Amino acid sequence: MKQKRAVVSVVGKDQVGIIAKVTTALADNHMNVLDISQTILQDFFTMMMLVDVSEAKDLDKLHHDFDEVSKELGLKINIQLEDIFQTMHRI
Repeated sequence: MKQKRAVVSVVGKDQVGIIAKVTTALADNHMNVLDISQTILQDFFTMMMLVDVSEAKDLDKLHHDFDEVSKELGLKINIQLEDIFQTMHRI
């Protein structure tokens, strides 16, 4: 099976547990983190991840899980399939 990938971005006020809660939601939905970059800019946490969604059965459930984490921690979490992300960011 060809690998299907997506880009996840997370932005919000820095606090304990962001990476743990976001990656738990991914693991609960059978998604593997392929690459991750995170930084803190003053008090703001930013993270970009490339994830393998080949085994995902229900992306709607992931969106729901991300919404719950967003509400709980006051974050903005987005996920886009790699093909769409690449098309949108071509110059």
